[in-house]
Amino acid sequence: MIERLGLPRVSVLLVAFVLLTNAVGAHSKEVEKPTFDGKRAYGYLRQMCALGNRRSGSAAMVKQQALLEAHFKQLGLPLTFQRFDAKEPNTGEAITMANVIVECQPTAKERILLCAHYDTRPLPSQEADPRKRLTGEFLGANDGASGSAVLMELAHHARKLPARYGLDLVFFDGEELVYSDRRDNYFLGSEHFAREYRLRERNFEYVAGVLLDMVGDTKLSIYQEHNSVAWEDTRPIVQGIWSTAARLGVAEFIPRVGYEVRDDHIPLHRIGGIPVCDVIDFQYPDPSNRYWHTTSDTPGRCSAASLEKVGRVILEWLRSAE
Repeated sequence: MIERLGLPRVSVLLVAFVLLTNAVGAHSKEVEKPTFDGKRAYGYLRQMCALGNRRSGSAAMVKQQALLEAHFKQLGLPLTFQRFDAKEPNTGEAITMANVIVECQPTAKERILLCAHYDTRPLPSQEADPRKRLTGEFLGANDGASGSAVLMELAHHARKLPARYGLDLVFFDGEELVYSDRRDNYFLGSEHFAREYRLRERNFEYVAGVLLDMVGDTKLSIYQEHNSVAWEDTRPIVQGIWSTAARLGVAEFIPRVGYEVRDDHIPLHRIGGIPVCDVIDFQYPDPSNRYWHTTSDTPGRCSAASLEKVGRVILEWLRSAE
């Protein structure tokens, strides 16, 4: 057809090349998927830590709630506060807590739950110096902010996920309003959420869930959590996530059981019957990297690269969920 227009042979080849290039470029744009932005997620982590210690009921927690509300409002995603009352363990005073729930594709009857805790432990209880245990500031960059930052970044991609499943992003309050492990209770927010899910009338079911906790460490190593593999209904979720990581070449997801962790997935599964697996870095092969529940849990111990690896795996798992 081009030669019939009287164009020289060189021009014919040039036009053909341009047409082919444009076609390939157009196809690439069609299949290109937005990527998880680790730098942006790390920015969210820093914003939360800049508020200081964000224990339940504190002024910093209220500021963090306002930060989340503004973030999701800007993205056009509906946010609700699931408020409930609890007691401050040290004073016995009543405080109001709030789980933050963000619904994507809210009309879907089958839903996936992605969750993290966004409160911080009141004090750095694992500090070697006993004075720091009582007076030091615990920022919870990895233990609290990292999972929340991944959820905040994933929200940018929520509208472009397959429409088969709805998606809820949930931030739990009161995961560790704990001064004394012998006296105080963990998982206040997830227990409340699980009870509400079980007892209240609803028109949807959670078919799968993932809890993200301590996923920002610069020396990332995420083994499979024991309960998540042992429970029959969560084992396929673990297999799907770690298979996705292998396909993407994210070697930090290590395909063997490494530890058993008491975390928010326990009450979600036990009380709510929700199949939730725990994605958590709780292995410390390098003793010098152990900063859990100390004043050293700062943004400098976390990295955009680690957040991006975790976020990329979860995002691709969501895209391919069946």
